[in-house]
Amino acid sequence: MSINILMPALSPTMTEGKLAKWHVKVGDPVKSGQVICEIETDKATMEVEAVDEGRIGQIVVEEGAEGVKVNAVIAVLLEEGETAVPKGAATPAPAPAAAAAPAAATSATSPPGAPAATPSASKLASTPAALPVAASGGGGARIFASPLAKRIAADRGLDLSRIKGSGPNGRIVKADVEGAQPAAAAPPPAAKPAAKPAPAPAAAQAVFVAPGDTRVPHTSIRKVIARRMLESKQTVPHFYLTVEFEIDALLAARQAINAVVEKKGTKVSVNDMVIKACAKALRDHPECNASWMEDEMVQYGAVDISVAVATDRGLITPIVRNADMKGLAQIATEMKDLAARAKTGKLKLDEFQGGGFTISNLGMFGIKDFAAIINPPQAMILAVGAGEERAVVRKGQIVVRTMMNCTLAVDHRVVDGAMGAQWMQTLRGYIEQPAAMLA
Repeated sequence: MSINILMPALSPTMTEGKLAKWHVKVGDPVKSGQVICEIETDKATMEVEAVDEGRIGQIVVEEGAEGVKVNAVIAVLLEEGETAVPKGAATPAPAPAAAAAPAAATSATSPPGAPAATPSASKLASTPAALPVAASGGGGARIFASPLAKRIAADRGLDLSRIKGSGPNGRIVKADVEGAQPAAAAPPPAAKPAAKPAPAPAAAQAVFVAPGDTRVPHTSIRKVIARRMLESKQTVPHFYLTVEFEIDALLAARQAINAVVEKKGTKVSVNDMVIKACAKALRDHPECNASWMEDEMVQYGAVDISVAVATDRGLITPIVRNADMKGLAQIATEMKDLAARAKTGKLKLDEFQGGGFTISNLGMFGIKDFAAIINPPQAMILAVGAGEERAVVRKGQIVVRTMMNCTLAVDHRVVDGAMGAQWMQTLRGYIEQPAAMLA
């Protein structure tokens, strides 16, 4: 019996992707766990492994095809003894209902200063539910099973929700359904009420396209930017706190640190020091390292900092895990590696999904200050401006100091004004007295 290979969901919010590359061709034998193709999403290019064994009987979606919907058939696998794909075998499977994942978000992009989508859902469940086919049991819960196991269960009238999977991450495989007893027959599905028709959306104002204008189709990453940023501004009650930091001591400390670590091939940046300072401040104020959910707030035990990185495909936010417990040299080394792989789309799923706090730094572009958009489901994002020499008053005297503006955007449902102000004062202590980061 042939098996449809479906376009997997490689992130909680993925709806379509690009089939970047095939690693197999028609007639090739395939083993479970073998990499068969590469899928490009709005966040990264990821390898997809085969779930079942067999031989490639048909390539349905050609290499380079864009806009391939999740759960669309991309290839057909022949089992032992089969010589050709049965007629109608490559019919796309119906898409399963999306699971509501509390605190889930995409880690991909946002406008400058507001990188979106680094889902903190991976703090709660970091294993992607991508490759197994998601079936629904009698109770409506999502059940992950291989395509072959799902088909055998359907043929025998078995309820997958009553079968315990022995595959990776509890996936139900062929052996599980073959050994299932008839008692696991599925109850008849309850009749669903007729869905009410959705109201027609308001018509968008027409755009006049003149000769010489260029039409640029939306990319997947730009669609995510639009959706996530609109969601954030419409549903998250933002407020903003701006503080001027004096960074002369931080610059002097950076110079002294680099005099040591550059001999080992490492160079610490101001942004690396800001990451460390924010992580220490979050450790001091754990109530700020949190996400809003409908019935509760989740306070994270780990301090994971998302950092906006500009790429040709848009912004993405790789994560420095446990940043409060790492030295500046280690943070610098990790950020250099993460940023390089983010720009080539080679980040792993757990390297950009998660994070409890985001930093967006536009200082290298000469931006003095700006306000970023919160990266849901996180509660805060820090916008870092350029350091510049300014005339300031110190003890009644006008002196020149290097100053840096930072603006904190805060979700008022999670963090109140006074709490956010206290966090900024703690951050000031680490920025203006960098030796405190080492304590």
